[in-house]
Amino acid sequence: MILSLLDRLIARHVLNSTLLVLYVLVSLAVFIILIDSLKDYGKAGFGLFEMIKYVILKQPQQVYDLSPVAALIGTMIGLSTLALNSELTAMRAAGVSVTRIVVATMKIGTAIIVAVFLLGEYVVPVSENLAQLGRAKALETSLQKKSSGIWLRSGSSFVNIGEVLPDLTLLRLNIFYFDGYTRLRMQTSAQHAQHDGDKWMLRDVSESVIVGKEAVQTRHAPKEEWRSELSPEVVSVFAVRPGSLSIQQLRYYIGHLQKNNQDTRNFELAFWQKVFKPLATLVMMLLATPFVFRHLRSGGMSQRVFIGIMLGLLFVIINQSLGFAGVLFAFPPLIGAFIPIVIFFVLGIYLLRRAARGL
Repeated sequence: MILSLLDRLIARHVLNSTLLVLYVLVSLAVFIILIDSLKDYGKAGFGLFEMIKYVILKQPQQVYDLSPVAALIGTMIGLSTLALNSELTAMRAAGVSVTRIVVATMKIGTAIIVAVFLLGEYVVPVSENLAQLGRAKALETSLQKKSSGIWLRSGSSFVNIGEVLPDLTLLRLNIFYFDGYTRLRMQTSAQHAQHDGDKWMLRDVSESVIVGKEAVQTRHAPKEEWRSELSPEVVSVFAVRPGSLSIQQLRYYIGHLQKNNQDTRNFELAFWQKVFKPLATLVMMLLATPFVFRHLRSGGMSQRVFIGIMLGLLFVIINQSLGFAGVLFAFPPLIGAFIPIVIFFVLGIYLLRRAARGL
């Protein structure tokens, strides 16, 4: 992609403004996350260092989520700066069409969405996992997560959980019971475990009891009760969250949930929203361009920034509302993720055509 002098001029203003807006929005996000994490400050090992580490590791997710709104407002500010300096007027007088200016804006928009896509695919999943794991370890010192699953202590026993599903069902549960001399006396294994309010119900249970020094007695049962200090709230930390997965991970995990008879609509919605996020960012930037072609006397930069903020908030509200409405009323998540983009694309084209006609 060859960039002309015009492309570089527009790209510099739009990119600088977008980064500035993103910096402001992320700073607000830092403050909100910091306030939210203060409720756990001082509990167990969750001190100042762990809290700061948690807040920092949460920021890639914030950058990823806020990028469409930042692109919209940043594009509006960048192009408005050119308009206030009469540079857009000079471009138009030199015969540069509105379409050509929009194309130049979309070129830098493409670079932005590539960077955001790479962030969401390769950085966000790692940082979110480290943030949640670090916080969980700090708040529950007896809890560890390794390649073999989640390890924690429940009374005098040790528990290994292979996986926590979204409805907090436990898969591949192993409970190891030790005597007062730290010798293994019994192991209970279950393929599934669900909490029914005051106890866990284990299914497909296999129990091995060590008798003497060498003998082992084994029994099997279709289901069995297990009363433990382990609560659903503790294991919920390790339930997979849709926003923390990449597109590839979401695709694999949706198939995995379907095999385990789990509701996948939230994960399908997150999948399609991530797939369409680059398009959503470009649509936001397209929506910003019509406002800068209005005559300056009809509204200065402050008014345009305000309009940009309102449009950004409106996009977030419609996007979230239609998405969750789709989950609630069981229509395809693909539609819930795509409709907001179509609505704002049509609005952007309509406003752009009016701006090109000087209306």
